[in-house]
This record gives sequence, C-alpha cells and structure tokens, in this order.
Amino acid sequence: MKQAKQYLRAGFQGERGAFSEIAVRQLLGSESDPIPFEWFDGVFHALIEKKIDAAVIPMENTLHGSVIENFDHLFNHDVEVIGETSVRIVHNLIALPGVAFKDVKEVYSHPVALNQCLKFLKDNPRIEKKTFYDTAGSVKMLAETKRRDAAAIASNLAADIYGARILKRGIEDDRANFTRFFLLQRRGGQIKGKMPLARKVSIVFSTRNEPGSLFRALAALALRDISLTKIESRPLKGKPWEYLFYVDFEGSLKESKVQNALRHLEEVADELKVLGGY
Repeated sequence: MKQAKQYLRAGFQGERGAFSEIAVRQLLGSESDPIPFEWFDGVFHALIEKKIDAAVIPMENTLHGSVIENFDHLFNHDVEVIGETSVRIVHNLIALPGVAFKDVKEVYSHPVALNQCLKFLKDNPRIEKKTFYDTAGSVKMLAETKRRDAAAIASNLAADIYGARILKRGIEDDRANFTRFFLLQRRGGQIKGKMPLARKVSIVFSTRNEPGSLFRALAALALRDISLTKIESRPLKGKPWEYLFYVDFEGSLKESKVQNALRHLEEVADELKVLGGY
C-alpha cells in the first residue's frame, strides 16, 4: 500500500486566505498544511506543544513598522528562526459572484487594511467603511451571510478560497507595501535541513543601563565587519529602563567570525539568545 504523503502543519494567525497564508505557501510550498489560529500566542503555544510542525509569523511591515508582540514571543518561547520571506501586500475589493461594483454600499476589512486604501475610499464616498477583525475573515463573512450589498478588502487568495470575485485589484495607496515573515520551528526541530543555505542571523541580548554598554555590545559585531540589517529595542520586563535589543545581521552561524562575535558579545551582555540562522 502506498504511504500517505506527510504535510508540514504550518500555523499562522488569521483566517484562511490571510496574507500570512501566502507567506506559508512562499516558504513551504505545496508541502504544507496551513492551519489558522485566532491569536499569535496561540500559534506559539501550538508549536511548543507539537500540535503544529512550523509557524509563520509577521515581524514587520514597510509602512507600519514592527509587530512588537511577536518580538516578545520570540524571546519567551523555545523556538528558532529557520527562514524568512517578504509578501507584497496587494489589497483587492472582493464581493460575491454576481455582485456589481455599483451594488456595493459597505466595505469590510481589518482597520490597517482600510487605512491603507484611503484614496480609494475617498474617491468612492458612497461606500461606507466597516472595521472587521481580519482581512480574509471579512471575505469569509460575506460568503457565510450571502451579502449582496457589501464587499471586503483582502488578498486574491481569500477570494479564491471563499469562492468570491475580485471587483477592483490593487486598491492600496502605496505599492511599496511589504510584510516580512519568519518561519519558525521548535528549537532542535527537523525542518531546518530542508531550508536554503543560511545567510542571516537573528539574536536578542540585554545590557546594563550604564554608559557605553550598547556600544561595547555592538562593537563585537562591528570589529569583525559584520553588517547589521536591523536593530529593535524592547523594554526588559521587571527591570525598569533596561532593554532587550533584537538584532539581525548578515552571516552564518557556521562562520568563525560570527562564532567569535557571539562569544565576545556573550562576555559583555547580561543575557544573549540566538534566535536562529536563516
């Protein structure tokens, strides 16, 4: 008997058809079984509890900045980053089959998506905007309620999944709208070997609140000509006015200069956690 193919269970936040599911498909392709969760912490807990094999979470958007909650989750959970991708955020006006643009009186979507389509809404004042908990969820709601006077703003994938129709494509104000996603597994998991050769490293560290502490920490990288691609600070809970610093830099954990830099950083930092190489 032919053995059934095993698919990677990949968790993401949102409904089926969310932009996060597009990221799942970009990272894992047809080898994945996308599994939606209502909240980000639910995705992390499911990964730790082995209910899913991988997780795909948004880390930052080019227009709205970092997804702060997920930086905290990365620090607090025993997971590792093994991949990344960027998704071009294309917002579409979506309605049920047979609904014409002139029939649309209300449009539903997540507040962020609505705010990214203000020019379209201004040009069509007869359409009243309605906030909803999720972009793809708004398309799902139309399919369930059979609304003939409303539309949603979401991805083309959401339209495909819920059997809806795109009335207007690319209605976002800014075309330079991208979201960066991380692919996560439980620390020591088995997915890593399937990923491309690692070219970047993410770490988080803390320093004491004293003159020169951050300079000394970053010097561990600078002295070895390691290029930083991002730095983000977060308050360190329980220690007022002290911070965690999340840093991405170019390189591989297998490189000797990276290994030496991390050993140096460990000596000058209060705490250091390597989040992963990817």
